[in-house]
Amino acid sequence: MSRLLQERVEKLLGAPVTFERELSGGDISGAILLTLAHGEQIVAKRGATVMAEAKMLRSIAASGAPTPKVLAAEKGLLLQEFIPNDGKGSWDSLLAGLDLLHIMQGDRYGWEDDYAFGKVAIPNRNDGNWPTFWAENRLLCHSRFLDHALTYRIDRLAYRLSSRLPATPPACLLHGDLWGGNILWNSGELVGLIDPACYFGDREVDYAMLALFDDPPQSFFEEAELEPGWQERQLIYQLWPILVHIRLFGDSYRGAATAILDRLGI
Repeated sequence: MSRLLQERVEKLLGAPVTFERELSGGDISGAILLTLAHGEQIVAKRGATVMAEAKMLRSIAASGAPTPKVLAAEKGLLLQEFIPNDGKGSWDSLLAGLDLLHIMQGDRYGWEDDYAFGKVAIPNRNDGNWPTFWAENRLLCHSRFLDHALTYRIDRLAYRLSSRLPATPPACLLHGDLWGGNILWNSGELVGLIDPACYFGDREVDYAMLALFDDPPQSFFEEAELEPGWQERQLIYQLWPILVHIRLFGDSYRGAATAILDRLGI
């Protein structure tokens, strides 16, 4: 940690920093664990999007779902509570946390600001029609960055979403990047949802992203009481993070995208 960063942290929190350690995890942005003179541990994150992240963490906290407390935030720097994570949790506790998160609802889909995963923009233009929001902000926005064959198939799907997604599902607060690395557990319980990319939308999006890189049991989805047809919608919602991964990490994820499109009959 640079001397300038240390001085910023100490000024914001009013306590000297005595120890620092890089935290592992995350393919896009990192974090630093800091120990203050009185023994408290906090997490510092730097980057262009941390002020937006602070707003998202506060929104999650307002829902009642567990998430780190924002201690301070200013341009380029976010300081948040450190939550110990032993990796031991239960699907039931996660389900309860998601229920709290999704109870908070907005009057339109999207978010007041755009966001980004690294170099990949996440447009969040508000819209009153959910299929239109998903088509424009989660599928068609990638077209000019992909090869012609894949773009053609994505475009075909996007223009058919009005018959495959609900027009006006409740606009629930979404975590937006829900996978195992962004879930903190301790002693069998969910203790924190971290690194959000929040917006308001169909709650099934969070369940779909969780199932993409993790393996929840079938009972988890049954207890969530998703609407009939959720399995096909899950594929549509999973296509977006796959396209993001193609742009961030290359064509090794292209096969996953084409497999989803095959299963959707596109």
